[in-house]
Amino acid sequence: MAFDAIVIGSGFGGAITACRLAEAGMKVLVLERGRRWDPTTFPRRATDHWLWDHHHPERRPGWLDIRIFPNMTVAQGAGVGGGSLVYANISCEAPAQVFDQGWPPELRYTDLKPYYDRVKTFMNVKKVPSGQWTPRMFLMKEAAERLGFGDRFEQLELAVTFDEQWTYADFPRGAAASVTRVNAQGATQGTCVHLGNCDIGCDVNARNTLDLNYLYKAEHAHQADVRALHLVTNIEPVAGGYRVSYDDIANGTRTPGSETAPIVIVAAGSLGSTELLLRCRDEFGSLPNLSPRLGLGWSSNGDFLTPAFHLNRDVDPSKGPTITSAINFQDGSQGPAFWIEDGGLPNLFANFIAEKTNDASVGFKLMLTLQAMQVFLRENEPFKNIMPWFAQGIDAANGVLRLATNFDGSRRLHLDWDVTESAPTIQAIVDMHVRLANETDGFALVPLTWSLFRDLITPHPLGGCNIGTTRDNGVVDHKGQVFGYPGLYVADGAIVPEAVGVNPSRPIAALAERIADLIITP
Repeated sequence: MAFDAIVIGSGFGGAITACRLAEAGMKVLVLERGRRWDPTTFPRRATDHWLWDHHHPERRPGWLDIRIFPNMTVAQGAGVGGGSLVYANISCEAPAQVFDQGWPPELRYTDLKPYYDRVKTFMNVKKVPSGQWTPRMFLMKEAAERLGFGDRFEQLELAVTFDEQWTYADFPRGAAASVTRVNAQGATQGTCVHLGNCDIGCDVNARNTLDLNYLYKAEHAHQADVRALHLVTNIEPVAGGYRVSYDDIANGTRTPGSETAPIVIVAAGSLGSTELLLRCRDEFGSLPNLSPRLGLGWSSNGDFLTPAFHLNRDVDPSKGPTITSAINFQDGSQGPAFWIEDGGLPNLFANFIAEKTNDASVGFKLMLTLQAMQVFLRENEPFKNIMPWFAQGIDAANGVLRLATNFDGSRRLHLDWDVTESAPTIQAIVDMHVRLANETDGFALVPLTWSLFRDLITPHPLGGCNIGTTRDNGVVDHKGQVFGYPGLYVADGAIVPEAVGVNPSRPIAALAERIADLIITP
């Protein structure tokens, strides 16, 4: 066949499996729907390609993929590097107790620990240096101590390249203060100068995104073929393996093509991987024996954001890495398991709020929240006094992804999401956000989308192709291999069978490292 392995997607699952299989001498093809991004092309102006267009991706292959479902909105990256392009850099282990329920016996914390460590080293994960704490970090620590939770405050590990010599005295120099270095994989990066643009692309390439490590090594050291703007449409068995069909959307049109390999790894993210396999089973009939559990057990990972206004102190959420610290309640001491994080907002987001405050196209529910925030924005430093309290928790993981039929007979991905069982977790998070804000002389503006409508938004979708022990309770086994289809794997957040209650990038990455190991050495 043309390749030894085809990897669909280039996020934490796809980049890592592609790198490890290429290291092992396999001829690897990576098909990524999004484009290649770099500091010269990151979106900055209102007219830039911010959003991925599901109807016409060949015309608008944007930076961020936003899916709006009833009561749930999902935000994902779109580009070479997948979710690492838009995530908040956090690289942490899932707590050991997460694996006590819903996971097969082969996967416990101790089974993933060697892979956690491997990811940490490869991605150069560090904490914010002691001389570079942001105002949000000090506020987090103060809030925890005032409520008697000082021992629960912790710095988080970030996939960011820091310069230990940099201090906030250098901040006025901006990007000019960044130090250029060549990383362990051979890519050139700058060092963090706290510009606050993590989620929309670091201006100095200080974030250790996958295109600068795992994918870079796969492509440059081991000659993996990474094809951007290739949207996979189908997978079908052929003699000796699988044919992967795609549309090449690079030139503003859709040009069909296909490649074959004995091994195919689906790593298009929770929504992308699940949708592709649903279409293969229910629309095209190319993989008819996929598990009836496909699409079940989806989770938002308990994500929630509450902005708070601290009018008498400078919080400056637009300075520094997006998330840096947490107050940890994962032991269930507050009822549900969750943790609270500080959040950041790039100043460019203020432009969005100003533009969309009275724009009905964003929807009535979101417009109400934006109007409430607009009252507190300043002209020159719009977010100076705003603290975005963020969190993840253990939700019910009971969402259902399926293909719904449109009026014209076409099929679209739909999410059935009932918040009832997850509401206690979300409300516990909201209550803690309010307490922390009040204790530090602020007041929390709980989003009206939650208070009135019970709507949520998540950048951490999990599940849909869940790990199980048999076809009756899962879509893939503990090795990531699809039940009933030897050589077909899923290796991304879609296989995570329960909420992990923390930022999930390193758990997903560790699973991908393990899956690659088991493919190379069964």
